[in-house]
Amino acid sequence: MTRHRQMRRQARQARRAGMQPMMVINSGDPLSELAAVAIARWVWRYRSELAPLAAACLVAGLGSYAHAALSSWWPLILAAAGAAAWVLAAFGARFGLPTRPERLYVAVTVLACGTWDGLAAALGPLAPPLPQALGIGAVVLAVPWWANRRRRAKVRVERTIAVWPDIASHIGLAGSEIMSATADLWGWRALLRLARGQTITDVMAKVPAIESGFGTHRNAIRVHPTPDDLANRCELRVLDRDPHADAIPWHGPSVTSITEPVDLGPFEDAEPCRVLFLRRHAILGGATGAGKSGGLNELLGNLAACRDVVIWAIDLKRGMELQPWAACIGRLATTPDEAAALLADAVKILFARAQYLADHGWREWEPSGRMPALIIIIDEYAELAEQAPGAMKHTDTIARLGRAPAVTLVAATQRPTQKVMGQGAVRSQMNIRIAFRIQEQRDVDLILGQGMLKAGWHAHKLNAPGKFLVSSPEHDTPRRARAYLITDQDVTDAVARYAPARPHLDAISRRALTGPPPATAEPGEPDDGDDPGAAQPGGPQDDDDPEGSLWTALSLSPDGGVSVPQLVAITGMSRRWVYYRLRELASAGRVVQIARGQWRTAPGGGNRE
Repeated sequence: MTRHRQMRRQARQARRAGMQPMMVINSGDPLSELAAVAIARWVWRYRSELAPLAAACLVAGLGSYAHAALSSWWPLILAAAGAAAWVLAAFGARFGLPTRPERLYVAVTVLACGTWDGLAAALGPLAPPLPQALGIGAVVLAVPWWANRRRRAKVRVERTIAVWPDIASHIGLAGSEIMSATADLWGWRALLRLARGQTITDVMAKVPAIESGFGTHRNAIRVHPTPDDLANRCELRVLDRDPHADAIPWHGPSVTSITEPVDLGPFEDAEPCRVLFLRRHAILGGATGAGKSGGLNELLGNLAACRDVVIWAIDLKRGMELQPWAACIGRLATTPDEAAALLADAVKILFARAQYLADHGWREWEPSGRMPALIIIIDEYAELAEQAPGAMKHTDTIARLGRAPAVTLVAATQRPTQKVMGQGAVRSQMNIRIAFRIQEQRDVDLILGQGMLKAGWHAHKLNAPGKFLVSSPEHDTPRRARAYLITDQDVTDAVARYAPARPHLDAISRRALTGPPPATAEPGEPDDGDDPGAAQPGGPQDDDDPEGSLWTALSLSPDGGVSVPQLVAITGMSRRWVYYRLRELASAGRVVQIARGQWRTAPGGGNRE
């Protein structure tokens, strides 16, 4: 405005002096300046799209200079262009060219430009047909550049960063700043620094508004904590296309031992979702058709390849889902009576192994080919609760005491309500929670745990079978993954390959099911002729030894101890009897009361006498 007032003042002075106003219009015309600024801004905004034109002009300029000053060097220019093209094609990944098409494109472009400059140095840049070749080549080579997905994503990222302050001020995140951003195969991700007082929870609540500001499709934005876990930073991930849109074929087992994490499927950044199942109970939840049975099949495919785990299974749909794996399953129950008997035997094995651990001062059962872990897979757990309610006490015992003896539960159900899971400790003891697509938001907290919906675990937004969220000790942030698709032919091939080498129960576990307890074997000594050279546990604990059950429960109790009502349920004895035995053990210095009604073994309390 000051400049305009000055120009008007000069015009008035010119009129008084009898001069024409046009005399004061010079090269400082504001219209010309505005036009120049607008053109400069347009060129800068579309600098990526105009890069082929700029490259063609640069090549023409270099060719003119080479003809004027280095015309005799044209063979060297051609050789240098060929060598550079070969290096880029062979080692382009080290220069930021991850894919083969990108490396090939850059190599061809360098070779074409170097060849044109070499010929221009020898013949002159205007010698026919060099000008025509430069124009046609620029257009042809510009098409892949314009169509490149990563380049367009990078440009979009840069433009988004430029307008983020305006978006942030409109959605309630004013003061936040995008520190850096990178494009990948499916979209881009940005490191967001939050303003003082803002948290990642605030950003999660604003995800729909951010999607509107960016102009993306719904459910295209993910928010994750940063690796350094700073409270004032988070990572925004924007998906231009869904990497899980299509089913992902299963390529075979990812493990050969239960001590290794199982690959359940890739996350959206292609990182495998690896989860360790040893000494951890797991629950799979989701609506009908969401992929629970597919997840169980994938888990069975991995467990079948492990030589240190015995698989038992319960399928009360008369074996419809798990029967194809029967040759790899040590014991398959398809009726309520069979399921109840299977779980009762699992409890006997649990106590037999626990007795062995207590007798030898060992804390955990280490799986091996001769002493395998035991995993019990239950499909449609709600049917078990309805058809065999008496078996629920066994699942409760396994959930509470099965960790150290390596007796593990894996349950699949639609809605793991308290009624379905029973009144005991089953659901609270599930270390691994896997949520497939659900119908109602409230089911998120049922499957994944209280407060998970509010924390951003939106399983109700999963939009395809096989997509899941996993909460486990390895995975504590809501990252979407998709289970591998295992076909009927995959199941047939896996069974044919791994069924002949499946392990059997160890001798102690077998004795717990078939006969009275033998004398305790010393560690490292064989105890029967069926497993020569194997180090087998001592005698099993059965339901006729309440004192042994009491001591085993106390020995395997977590840090918080075990309650008196739980000990009553485990031993099958009266409350008075339990208190009497606890007082005797406490007087001997073998157990301690750590809280009201909570007991556990005392440090250095020794083994059961």
